Amino acid sequence: MSIFGFDPRVERHLIADEGEVIIDEVRKHWAATVGPMLEMAAAIPVLLLLAWLPSGAYWLPLFLALFLVLHGMWRMLAVQMDRFVVTNMRVFRVHGILSQRIATMPIARILDISVYKPLIGRVFGYGHFIFESAAQDQGLREIRFVGSPNERGATIQRVIQRSGLRGPARAARPAPTDFDPNETAEMPWWRAG
Repeated sequence: MSIFGFDPRVERHLIADEGEVIIDEVRKHWAATVGPMLEMAAAIPVLLLLAWLPSGAYWLPLFLALFLVLHGMWRMLAVQMDRFVVTNMRVFRVHGILSQRIATMPIARILDISVYKPLIGRVFGYGHFIFESAAQDQGLREIRFVGSPNERGATIQRVIQRSGLRGPARAARPAPTDFDPNETAEMPWWRAG
């Protein structure tokens, strides 16, 4: 669902001729809109100030209420236009309203993904991704308000595994069992005593 018809249209940024496909398109969790909604709701008490102010100062609460509503709507639109995309080749983030910013990280450069879930995020089902990559400075470090972060993290790990960048998981080698404590006479010197 897009607000006022605004949509970042992430499919425009795919490298289709190389076979890139979207695995997961992540919208911000609804908890990211709580701050902007509270800001817009704050316009109501500001308008109630009209009853106590002198008649010549009516413009001040009206201007302040209008500002709170417009700024809250702008922030809501910014949340709507912020997308995190996992493809079979890379992860990228598209955000911005009038001008768009795109940050990309190839799957091969992802070294580690940390998931931070604050207490309120654990209750409502969101968390924040923190990417560690081989690069010192990167444009894609933290993705905030990711819904179902455990499942999304597993999806990224599956994409990394399927890309063949990391070898298959191996079972630990069992310890050699050729040592018999009763045969001390033929025991090598490094195993003795």
